[in-house]
Amino acid sequence: MTLNFETLKATLVLYGLNAVVAILLLVLGWYASGIAERFVSRVLAATHRIDALVTVFLSSLARYAVLVVVGIAVLQLFGIQTASLVAVLGATSLAIGLALQGTLSNLAAGVMLLLFRPFRIGDDVEVAGKAGKVQALSLFMTELIAADNTQILLPNGSVWGSAIINHSTYPGTGEVKVSFPVRAGRPIERIGEQILKHLREDSRIEPRPVPEVHVSKVVDISDAVHPIVELTVSAKANPAEADAVKQRLMDLVSTMLADANATRPEPSRAAG
Repeated sequence: MTLNFETLKATLVLYGLNAVVAILLLVLGWYASGIAERFVSRVLAATHRIDALVTVFLSSLARYAVLVVVGIAVLQLFGIQTASLVAVLGATSLAIGLALQGTLSNLAAGVMLLLFRPFRIGDDVEVAGKAGKVQALSLFMTELIAADNTQILLPNGSVWGSAIINHSTYPGTGEVKVSFPVRAGRPIERIGEQILKHLREDSRIEPRPVPEVHVSKVVDISDAVHPIVELTVSAKANPAEADAVKQRLMDLVSTMLADANATRPEPSRAAG
């Protein structure tokens, strides 16, 4: 058997050139994939509405898409039929997708949650029959912390497919309202004056609308002279400070009621 050196030489030159072109394609593809990743990352980051985790996921997806295209082009350079390879990969992907459809549905739901952001970290939510504060949100799981400091892990598929009640979306009105029972007469006037003075001196209270103290309703009329009525205090404060103002007001009212009860004279008893 004779060896045809001319044919061997031509073959080596052809495959050598193909190898050089393949290496160049791989190098260029590697740099192009990095450029595509950075471009997608910058575009998504500029919107300020897409979570960082989604940005990383989509930018990595763009990079691997470029690498896949470059890999197919390199295989074609060496005469490998990529059509059958793509068909095999497609069938394999379909089988894997059917086997992991639950996991993939959680992944898709996680992407949708991260894109549309129905809630954010730290929000108080009710979802899928559970209530708590959002601690973390990943592509597969949503983590809540219940009121008793219990960890709740929810698959993203169940979160995206159920009603979401977010108690933190809209800020509070800042309304401060406290109601308490007190005896009618002079004590109620004195307590009302002291409360209004305190509210006017508190810098956290907004001047409009004007704070007010009024009788809400009659609670007990067993004592015809001094019936027990419900006194309601209402004011407007900064939403972020409303809870602190309300707590301070409740402490003040408790102190006033304790002093009023301590100074109230004992009812006289009929002589036997």
